[in-house]
Amino acid sequence: MLFLSLRQIIARRTLSLAYGVARSILQTAGVLVIMLSLATPASAQKSALRIVALGDSLTAGYLLPQKNAFPTVLERVLRERGHKVEVSNAGVSGDTASGGLERLDWAVGDGADLVIVELGANDMLRGVDPSITRKALAEIITRLQAKKIPVLLAGMVAAPGMGRDYEAKFNAIYEDLVREFGVALYPFFLEGVAGKSGLLLQDGLHPTPEGVETIVRGILPSVESLLPKP
Repeated sequence: MLFLSLRQIIARRTLSLAYGVARSILQTAGVLVIMLSLATPASAQKSALRIVALGDSLTAGYLLPQKNAFPTVLERVLRERGHKVEVSNAGVSGDTASGGLERLDWAVGDGADLVIVELGANDMLRGVDPSITRKALAEIITRLQAKKIPVLLAGMVAAPGMGRDYEAKFNAIYEDLVREFGVALYPFFLEGVAGKSGLLLQDGLHPTPEGVETIVRGILPSVESLLPKP
């Protein structure tokens, strides 16, 4: 009986020792996991940068499959160039600058790393007073800057036939806003596309898939200048 008791005592001590060793190993492993997590570079932990394209039908992709819309193509090209990004399509066909302002908060949401503001074309086509367009764009920029969100302003140019006075006032909007707010400017969103039938739909206003690719190539350096290097 004494022998059996000793065996039981030894077994219990052995189990207790094994349990203690195992617990120590698990605790050490947990500490190591925490240390490794803390040691992981912030760049490896951060999720994709979120870009929001706030605009009208030129952004939305009028009459195009979504794969050919400006935000989708921009995201693809940026990723091909090593940028970890997601580009949200906040384009609404027919929207004016005032319309963009009205939906700004829910269209952009929280956590945006960059907003591309492409608005004003419909204002111009409808002959909206340039002072109204400028005021709306200024308020959009003001609200985004208050949230410390970088802004890339995509400019528009008045179409011929709007009258010299109107053209002068409208065309001055975007550079005036850059001087006032210090935002980045891509002077003409349709650069390289406007007036080129092969890059425009039959309406002569909206880009074809090839036209969107041209727009993205043109605006790409301006976008990349506002992103961290990949």
